[in-house]
Amino acid sequence: MFIGGTDVPQGSEIKRIKVSAAMQGQVRGRASEDILAFSEEDFETLSHPHNKALVISFLLNNIQIKGVLVDLGSSANVIRSTVVEQLGLLDQVIPTSRILNGFNMAGEATEGEITLHVNISDAVKDTRFHIIKGDIKYNALLGRPWIHNMNAVPSTLHQMMKFLTKDGIKMVYGEQHVAK
Repeated sequence: MFIGGTDVPQGSEIKRIKVSAAMQGQVRGRASEDILAFSEEDFETLSHPHNKALVISFLLNNIQIKGVLVDLGSSANVIRSTVVEQLGLLDQVIPTSRILNGFNMAGEATEGEITLHVNISDAVKDTRFHIIKGDIKYNALLGRPWIHNMNAVPSTLHQMMKFLTKDGIKMVYGEQHVAK
């Protein structure tokens, strides 16, 4: 989990956000015909019991990137610098430096940012990643910015993620054998 430095509201901004979120929640009245829900059938192919993270794959430049953590606790999308290097995308890196704070509040300096076309189940979204050179377990981490942009609902329990497209509900299954 990473908490992005300057993107995290501070002080009175927190109160404004909580109030506006409460007000927006009160005026919602539209129900969607497509409901993203999980059922017992979604358990059928899983090894039980498990306490695993949701790890998936996606396509970048028609190359499958495995070992991608979907993390609701992260306010940033992160990719390893070695992945960017191996894909030959170093010329697309925007040199910026930011400190991302992890769950233990230890800071990790970024090497820059890059926007990539992430393809999951033929749904393509431009996604901004912070590049980290340090040793992280996963090739990439998809945090709340990507999850919200996809209108996705991930479930670690069911080891899958569902999201709406113009063609209906798409499902992405986790790589349970990879997740720890």
